[in-house]
Amino acid sequence: MTDAQWERLEPLLPVSNRRCGRWRDHRQVVNGVLYRIRTGVQWRDLPERYGPWKTMHERHRRWSANGTWELLLQRVQAEADAAGDIAWDVSVDSTSVRAHQHAAGARLAPPPRPKGGLWQGGRDRSAPGGTDRPSGGGGAGGEVLGRSRGGFTTKLHLSADGRCRPLSMLVTPGQRADCTHFEPVMERIRVPRLAAGRPRTTPDSVCADKGYSNCRTRAYLRKRGIRHVIPEKADQAAGRRRRGSAGGRPPGFDKERYKKRNTVERAINQLKNFRTMATRYDKRAYVHLGTVTAAALMI
Repeated sequence: MTDAQWERLEPLLPVSNRRCGRWRDHRQVVNGVLYRIRTGVQWRDLPERYGPWKTMHERHRRWSANGTWELLLQRVQAEADAAGDIAWDVSVDSTSVRAHQHAAGARLAPPPRPKGGLWQGGRDRSAPGGTDRPSGGGGAGGEVLGRSRGGFTTKLHLSADGRCRPLSMLVTPGQRADCTHFEPVMERIRVPRLAAGRPRTTPDSVCADKGYSNCRTRAYLRKRGIRHVIPEKADQAAGRRRRGSAGGRPPGFDKERYKKRNTVERAINQLKNFRTMATRYDKRAYVHLGTVTAAALMI
């Protein structure tokens, strides 16, 4: 990280406490974790300048389990929102991530409760989202590994703001449909306020491709009062016309707004510039989600 990046991140990092003792220098360890996320190198092959590889692996695993990476991302998003730096015209999409052979073979066990690594406020979060379950769920052994034509894959569902930066993320097995996870992705949009007030959870508008075109998705967005641009599938339009007046009016569609849907595609491109985003190497689902969150934090 550059000095400017470290100045923003250092005040947000967890502090050591008596129970877990003094931690190794945060900057050295975080740089080692980010080097591994960027290059995809095995933990044992990390350069010696970052310190013992076990220290970096253990801290990344703990911060993935107790939600530290997630909280860091939320704090950075809160600063950006307070500065008016978030464009709330959101786009939603997903991408498949091929699983490396190193991602297989995890034992059938829940994520361990870390002994240290608590957030500064002392809140214990054993998994992202504050639950005791592996994030994502499903798949082989609950580690979100699903079979598809390309073999074992994991699917990353995400929403991105108008400046091509991820707002919320969710991992599922690779064969899961996009539309079935639209609502969970939207529910994960949660940008805290630096001052008093509830976190912002409602974007100005939402844009998605035809994979999200169904009555449930449109009803969900209407219920929350969110303007949306989702093209209608050809078979849905034909069925509506066959029913005549009973089929109702066609959904509104703004061509100019839909041209901006590429922001989420560009956000996926930025994520996949990190080698561990193009190929999954982590065995555990919650560690993989922590890796994705750390990459989004750097973006």
